[in-house]
Amino acid sequence: MRPSWDKYFMDIATLVASRSTCLRRKVGACVVRDRRILSTGYNGAPSGITHCEDIGCLRERLKVPSGERHELCRGLHAEQNAIIQAAKIGVSLENAVIYITNHPCFICAKMIINSGIKKVVYRDGYPDKEAMEFLKESGIIVEKLKKSDV
Repeated sequence: MRPSWDKYFMDIATLVASRSTCLRRKVGACVVRDRRILSTGYNGAPSGITHCEDIGCLRERLKVPSGERHELCRGLHAEQNAIIQAAKIGVSLENAVIYITNHPCFICAKMIINSGIKKVVYRDGYPDKEAMEFLKESGIIVEKLKKSDV
């Protein structure tokens, strides 16, 4: 029996997350339209910049709690990298679905809204109520995968 498409694309996002160079949380994203992968991304430092796994985590050194002070990080989030990658190669994300291993933060929610993505499917939670409210207000469908689907 073929697994559900949601599980299939979340499995791909999970595989992409394994490339993450973040020391705190490995996150992956997979953007899909019409069952075709448009872009993927994982969290890590920008191209050409030393990765946290090589020099340590600034957020750990400063004892910044999860979900706070995103600007104090060398890395980009998985959603940001997936959106940037699509822009770099000239692929529109209009009406796409993004599969993310974690619920997006507030900054990523704003990027998702403006990218034209219509649906967010995520596996694990993230402590950012503002992001949840923003996505709801924008009309983007947000679904958490059930444990039975993961």
